[in-house]
Amino acid sequence: MLKFKSQTAALISDAVAAAFPAAALQTEEINAMLEYPPDASMGDLALPCFKLSRTLRSSPVKIADTLAESLSSPLFSEVSAVNGYLNFRMNGAAFASRVLADIGADGDLYGSPKCGEGKTVVLDYSSPNVAKPFHIGHLGTTVIGHSLKLLHEFAGYKCIGINHLGDWGTQFGKLIVAYRLWGSKDEVEAGEIDALVALYVRFHAEAEKDASLNDRARAEFAKLEAHDEENIALWRWFVEISLREYKKTYAQLAIEFDSYNGESFYTDKMPAQIARIREKNLLTIDDGASVVNLEEWNMPPCLILKRDGSTLYPTRDIAAAVYRKENYDFAKCIYVTSAGQSLHFAQWFKVLELMGDEWAKDLVHVPYGTVSINGEKLATRTGNVVLLKDLFAQAIEKARAITEEKNPALKGREDIAEAVGVGAIVFHYLSNNRMRDINFVLEDALSFEGNTGPYAQYTYARSCSILEKANGEASFDVAPESTNEDELALTKVLALFPERVAAAIEEYEPSIITRYALDLCAAFNRFYHNCQILSAEDPKVRAYRLALVKAANQVLGRALSLICMKKPEKI
Repeated sequence: MLKFKSQTAALISDAVAAAFPAAALQTEEINAMLEYPPDASMGDLALPCFKLSRTLRSSPVKIADTLAESLSSPLFSEVSAVNGYLNFRMNGAAFASRVLADIGADGDLYGSPKCGEGKTVVLDYSSPNVAKPFHIGHLGTTVIGHSLKLLHEFAGYKCIGINHLGDWGTQFGKLIVAYRLWGSKDEVEAGEIDALVALYVRFHAEAEKDASLNDRARAEFAKLEAHDEENIALWRWFVEISLREYKKTYAQLAIEFDSYNGESFYTDKMPAQIARIREKNLLTIDDGASVVNLEEWNMPPCLILKRDGSTLYPTRDIAAAVYRKENYDFAKCIYVTSAGQSLHFAQWFKVLELMGDEWAKDLVHVPYGTVSINGEKLATRTGNVVLLKDLFAQAIEKARAITEEKNPALKGREDIAEAVGVGAIVFHYLSNNRMRDINFVLEDALSFEGNTGPYAQYTYARSCSILEKANGEASFDVAPESTNEDELALTKVLALFPERVAAAIEEYEPSIITRYALDLCAAFNRFYHNCQILSAEDPKVRAYRLALVKAANQVLGRALSLICMKKPEKI
């Protein structure tokens, strides 16, 4: 629709210049004013002339009437003026030919804004805390972050995916104490991350009764920071066990990272940045701690060093950002974390700016809402979590049972069950605007009915089946003589894909693609049920409808891939 809008805007601009010579409007200005009517019966595109009234010194009704009389083009089957709106109804056959030609010409790149050539984007996402379970609370940063990476890659950017592991901090002192008091090597090797989590949970339960355990934990972490060999060896072991577990989940999501450099990687890179902050005379002492005063920007002080001289998250994040700029020279560095960390990012972004790093403007925090389970807050230390591996296993088992019931002869059932089961969870999460708080109800996430991931995957598989039966006959090189309502409706949704991709990238909002996929599925399934395709008697009609199926298959497949979904060709 982008081309149709821009061509319509150009025609309106010429008509305005002819009818109202005292006022000229640029095509870009008019393009921004064009709207899609809420009801298709009103037309395919509309210009609310209220927005032109002051510039053209005339009433909206008169403007609409005047322009409607002078506008004509093969693009339109009808141009009408209704109560100050200029409504356009497209020539269906001409429009369909153009859309299918564009999809055929662009191939797999149809819909790409192609704005990232020669630019690098760094994306920091997922980033679980080592020795803690990969649970439903991590799903947001993981799938939102990876979808944004896929979207930027589709736009032509070189993307660097970084898993900034939480692999440093007092929690390791707690784990070391717990392991020495209640653990054993054999038990941890057998239980892996579940055994580490059990030790962590037990530590907090015991510390409620014996507060001295917290002092012991701080002492053990201090030894870790001082590179005590025994503690370093335990820490590396905990990290190795955790990564083995995390990578199993990443494999199910088809996610790979370019870097697993976590917080520990930047410990030797912080002193240089602290020195720079001092050189800029930004540090002040507040109750013994070293801070950057941000009162002028309506923010609390940003803590750089604790009273004992140890560093904090902002110190590590500043060092990490500088390292990434020096090594990747990014156009954007995107951080996908919960909305609860918004102040933290605003603070250290501002500190970098005050340090004189003009590229601080290229740092982007992408927040998302909280996740609760049946209304209760997630908490590893109390065990109130739903592990992603358990959630995925339940969804896969449900998909397996349905597949075996409906299609017992299907080859590759195990891979398909995993694609559908995991896809159901991912699609359920990415159906929501990222800022919306989610109360995760297991039954809803595992539902395969209605507007769900399995429905979208099944629609894709249906299009694959039709094309397989057509045996390579489908081609975009068609010129339909006419279009019916269902054909045109599908074509219009296909034409919207480039706009939806551009909006998803601009707004850092994968749910725009998820909702688009559902719109495309709905339009395709109406078309499928109401129009004969392979059995169409007229060869030209058959060719046109097969072209629509091929286009829907290509675009829906791309949309699903942009939201971390696998695309089984048979279900």
